[in-house]
Amino acid sequence: MRICRRLRLELGEDVFSSWFGCLELDALSDDDAYLSVPTKFLKSWIQSHYTDKILQALTTEFPMIKRVSVNLRSSTRLTPPRAIGNPIDTAPCGDADLVKGRNVSPSSSPIGQSAGTLPSSKKPASIEACEAEILSGSPLDRRLIFSNFLVGSSNQLAHAAARRIASAAPGDPLLFNPLYLHASVGLGKTHLLQAAAHAATSAKHKVIYLTAERFMYGFVAALKAQTAIAFKERLRAIDLLVIDDIQFLQGKSIQQEFCHTLNALIDSRRQIVIAADRPPGDLESLDERVRSRLAGGLCIEIGGLDEALRVKILEARIAAAKQVHPTFEVPAAVVAYVASVIQTNGRDLDGAVNRNRYYNPTFPMCV
Repeated sequence: MRICRRLRLELGEDVFSSWFGCLELDALSDDDAYLSVPTKFLKSWIQSHYTDKILQALTTEFPMIKRVSVNLRSSTRLTPPRAIGNPIDTAPCGDADLVKGRNVSPSSSPIGQSAGTLPSSKKPASIEACEAEILSGSPLDRRLIFSNFLVGSSNQLAHAAARRIASAAPGDPLLFNPLYLHASVGLGKTHLLQAAAHAATSAKHKVIYLTAERFMYGFVAALKAQTAIAFKERLRAIDLLVIDDIQFLQGKSIQQEFCHTLNALIDSRRQIVIAADRPPGDLESLDERVRSRLAGGLCIEIGGLDEALRVKILEARIAAAKQVHPTFEVPAAVVAYVASVIQTNGRDLDGAVNRNRYYNPTFPMCV
């Protein structure tokens, strides 16, 4: 219909597909246009951002319309409601253009889509299982918590910011959103993100932790399972969204959806924490709008491990190894030497301990 084409041209295909794909024109009566959407989030978002544009597009075809009403429809509705006012003719808002001045039947056809089979109140078991898997998030490692995160001069600021977010009470003002952490491999980004997710979950916040790969998989799988609305609704109804390794986010449509999710969460004052291996401006594979949104919060770099922190990490790993091999001993001089030689990251320090723990546990540690 011409109204759909006008909205597409004005707002763009991406915005139209994201927010108007499930919007249905139920009826036109007297001065009012009655629309409906399947979720509370869509209703609130469209009322806040697009009511005026919808009214403007409608009045080009129906000059008598003065008001737009967006309602929440039931997913189990099998028969259309009766229109308010004069009797109206059937005119699905999918294929044919609307004739100017003609009332529209509440045919429950999505704007921009042709009328099809009405949704069933019962989903197939396979789709329910797929939806549950998609919305479950990535698993958290129970070992990655704040109490065993070792703090030094290179990660002190990132640690304080992550703890501040995780301990925030509902309704507290958001000092920075999103929180963006970046560092090379093995410097503690994932540990901090998962620790924040653990702490926020313990505080009864709604939290989803995702890797970029899991986000991509979830979005694509949701489209295939026809549960994209549920996927978006779940992400946008949480208190804290944590995404790791954002540099691996690929695909134009997925990046666009991610940008919409960022905008929705930030506008509704929900917290976002993101980690990557470089600053937002250096993520050349990401859309410019995504990079701009990421740079608009607090960006913190986790620097290389200083020698004092490397010693603390080695001592902690040796103490953990001694719980398994009580005879495993490492002289302080050897610890200091290894800390001075291995300057790359924490994983290489773990490797030095593990090599001695498993290959030669009775002799002092060597590099």
